Formats: sequence, structure tokens, C-alpha cells
Amino acid sequence: MPTTFHTKLAVPVAGGSLTVAVAGPGEPGAAPVVLGLHGITGSHRALAAVARHLTARDITFLAPDLRGRGASASLPGPYGLDAHVADMMALLDHWGAGRAVLAGHSMGASVLTRLAAAQPGRCAAAVLIDGGLSPRLPGYIDPDVVLETVLGPALARLRMTFATPEEYRDFWRRHPAFAHRWNADVADYVDYDLVGPPGALRSRVNEVAVRADGRDQLDAAAAWAALAAVPRPVILIRAPRGLADEPRPLLSEASVQQAKRTVPGMEEVLINDTNHYLLIFGAREAAAVADVIVRVTVAG
Repeated sequence: MPTTFHTKLAVPVAGGSLTVAVAGPGEPGAAPVVLGLHGITGSHRALAAVARHLTARDITFLAPDLRGRGASASLPGPYGLDAHVADMMALLDHWGAGRAVLAGHSMGASVLTRLAAAQPGRCAAAVLIDGGLSPRLPGYIDPDVVLETVLGPALARLRMTFATPEEYRDFWRRHPAFAHRWNADVADYVDYDLVGPPGALRSRVNEVAVRADGRDQLDAAAAWAALAAVPRPVILIRAPRGLADEPRPLLSEASVQQAKRTVPGMEEVLINDTNHYLLIFGAREAAAVADVIVRVTVAG
């Protein structure tokens, strides 16, 4: 499958350059623009299937490798959601985008709520893809323990080495989310994540960055305050199954109802028969996610 992204940008940010992939017909300064943000251990390639549908509708899609991930993995700390917000502002300024539709999957949704709350004039619409809501945890619970529990294999792989690219693919093929729905976009994403010498290949994701970002995501007070400040329209896209294809969603029903009270008029879109990862990797699901993004982009 040919790559969806045709251009790579090197955007000056604190500590170096942020790598940003570009898909679609736009030139810097042109509209409409969608800024797409991946999850906590992902890269821009996670959004390739969604980008393909958007570019078919003549929409420009900017997809950064967030600080500490992908080709931006070598960017130094400090990490955390505020650092991502600063990086995204630098990207929008670099591109010349006064406003953009903001779409984020998982942790990417948390980044976009912070960005939209801090700079509401830059947000044409907000699309939260199975993310952006934070559980309220008792004060005695260690956030790192929560991260280990929730992320599981995603964190474990950051400490592993692999003899060959095929061994790394096999590791991902065994993941319950992909066991029966492996496709070319998943393979491309997995291959892009791999770096290092033969015999000692590893994920390029920076675990220190992941943990810093994860702790920020679990700051419920900050998360809900940011969500309340996001300008409308706000759309929440959900999967009915979780990260490991378990029969319960990542976002609890209680959190979703709280979000609806926090953001009156927020639209909820449930995409049936899928999980947290396939929501962006599955062909049917990516098309449905893109349709929602197109709708708010055209309306804006």
C-alpha cells in the first residue's frame, strides 16, 4: 500500500525539530486543515488510514510524531501535555494555520483538549477519538501502577528487543486487538516504530516521555477543566471494546455522561463492533472516523 503522507516537515521546537507528516493537497497557509494527534505509544502512522480518507476529500492532514515518539523520539524533556501543547502551537504557526480542526486518538485527545482550552481561537472543532476523559483516582493510588495496569503490553514492548522485523510483527500479531484484523496499515505502523541494529531491534518510543504524559493524563482536575473550556463543536467518537479487545470500553459510561454534562451539546458517536485500536486502524472504522471529521471540517 503506498504511503498516505507525501511530505515531512521539521518544525523548530524547544530542544530541536518536531517531525510532522503531511497528507493532502494543501500548501502552508491553505485551509481546510486537520491536525491529527496519535496515542501515548504511537506515531503519525497510526492515523494513516484516517488520513487517506481525508485527503480523498481534499483536506490537508498534519500528523506529528509527538515529542518522544517516532522520528521525534530524540527530542528532550521536559515532557508532559503542556510540552505537547507548545509543540502543536509551533506546528500551527509554522504551517500558517490560523485555525484547524483538532482530532486526537487516545492520549492525542487529551493533548487537543489542553491545546483547545489554552488557544480556543485556533480550534475550529474538536474530535475526541476514544480519549480525552480522565478517571478520578483516589489520592493514594500510584499513577505509574495505573499506567502499567492500563497500557500493559504497550509499555512492556518499550523494554524489549527483537531479532528481526518479522519477530516484532509477530509480537503485534498476538495482541488481542489485532489478532483477527491484521492489515497493511498495522504492519506499516509496526515497521515504522522499529529502530536499532539487527539482532537488537527495539521500539523507538521514549518510555520516560510516556510515563510523564501518562501522569498528566491522570490529573483528573486538569483534564476536566480543559474539556470544559474547549470551544464547540465537540464530538466524542467511542469504541465499545477496550485496548485488548475486552468487552468493555476504555471510556466508562460514567465518564461519558460526565463529559456530556461538562460540555453541553457534545455529540457522541459510537462505532459498533470494534476496539480502541481498530477504531483508527480498521478500514470500516477509519472511514467512519474520517466522515465525522469531514463533516465538522466542511461545516466550519
